Amino acid sequence: MRAVVVHGPGDVRVDRFPDPEPGPGEVLLAMEWGGICGSDLGYWARGASGTAQLRHPLVLGHEVAGRVAAVGAGVTGLPEGTAATVHPALLVGDVQLPDRIAGRTNLHPQVRYFGSAAFDPHTDGGFSEYRVVPADQIRPLPDGVGTEQGALAEPLAVALHAVHRSGDVRGRTVLVNGTGPIGALVVAAAKHRGAARVIAADLSAQSLAVATAMGADETVDLGAGASLPSDVELVVEASGAPAALGAVLRATARGGTLVQVGNLPGTPAPAQLGDLVTREITWVGSYRFVEEISDALRALQDGLDVAPLVTHRFDLDDAAEALRAAAAPGSSKVLLRLQP
Repeated sequence: MRAVVVHGPGDVRVDRFPDPEPGPGEVLLAMEWGGICGSDLGYWARGASGTAQLRHPLVLGHEVAGRVAAVGAGVTGLPEGTAATVHPALLVGDVQLPDRIAGRTNLHPQVRYFGSAAFDPHTDGGFSEYRVVPADQIRPLPDGVGTEQGALAEPLAVALHAVHRSGDVRGRTVLVNGTGPIGALVVAAAKHRGAARVIAADLSAQSLAVATAMGADETVDLGAGASLPSDVELVVEASGAPAALGAVLRATARGGTLVQVGNLPGTPAPAQLGDLVTREITWVGSYRFVEEISDALRALQDGLDVAPLVTHRFDLDDAAEALRAAAAPGSSKVLLRLQP
């Protein structure tokens, strides 16, 4: 089989491996689609994603979907041909979470994630023609949801988790700062959850066009000199840019809530944070998701349209070109076609 492997900064290859076989409790997926994420770009561009450093070659990809090709002993209810996506998180160790975070498995102290170099040995991802997956990480796609949509269930789950962290958005106004793929999906997720009005802000007119197609009621083109609105009670910061925080905190209403889903750097960076105190803003982190991937699949079945998010599609053999396209200004979600 072929797989997209990053060997170091700027060095991505399509390597060949023996076809895998499922063991007991495992499922063999014939992968069909994969979505390129910021972490994939980080490993390719810098050899790192956040604090995770690339030490060995790594198969990229955690936004994937395909069809069951075979199952190992003891696996039932997943007949061959079943369309499915993957919950990419595997908890490591039998750790009892404290009561304050009971059930919040995304905060488990050690998690192996598809396509991650956080552990040594690394955890290979799913940008490959086949991938063996533990059966309990398989999420069958509901009727009417194809594998191309299914590959976007993981980032949609991230967005739904961010909206969940905002509280009840029904009938309220939400400001989303940063409309890359996650920000655009937050726009769609907020509307799906009943927000009355969603304002999207970004430096890129192309990204704002995607956000509009995903349901934004109003856009703010920061690159053209526009300013964020004021006194918005619910704000989601999806850019991950420390330089944006001062303006975003100022846009948040006194006593309002700011959800941080954009990954901030793990190293010191200047930011204006004074309004966090003087406006008594509740600043909430949002990290990956718990089981919102199942919510994402239901939302897709209910008609949440993720098609406007996709700006490029490439074949697996063109992975290097796909990564360059994903890193280029104006692109949104780039998909890899993983089967011939």
